[in-house]
Amino acid sequence: MTSQEYQEDIERLRPRLLQAALRYLGDAEEAEDVAQDVMLKLWSMCEELRPPIDKLALVMVKNLCIDRIRSRRPRVNLDQVSTVEEEKDERLEAMMQAIKALPPLQQTILLLRHEQGMETHDIALLMGMTEVAVRKTLSRARMTVRDKLTKRK
Repeated sequence: MTSQEYQEDIERLRPRLLQAALRYLGDAEEAEDVAQDVMLKLWSMCEELRPPIDKLALVMVKNLCIDRIRSRRPRVNLDQVSTVEEEKDERLEAMMQAIKALPPLQQTILLLRHEQGMETHDIALLMGMTEVAVRKTLSRARMTVRDKLTKRK
């Protein structure tokens, strides 16, 4: 694409670029910045471009707008992250204590199901029980753990 062709296409496209950016961002100044950035990027690629460049330009506007919107997201402070991790550790420790307090059969079935990821059918075969008995024992174990954790709070 020649510089003359580029100039003609950009003059024709500029209002559409601004309108698209304004729809995404809602701020005229920021939309103007995005449109200018796209026009500069297209200029740097001018020699490789083939007319029409409308779709490429609009995709570039969309991508730049999305980048700007994402950069507005609030950042998490590392101090907050460590506090959240500490709370998770405390809850995990409380859950493990509640599981350790279960009767051995309930504890074993609960751990096989949730730690090992075994299905009730496989647990029943391993333990020499029926599937119904495994589901019932698992349900009782879960209720006991839940009750202990809710009483703790």
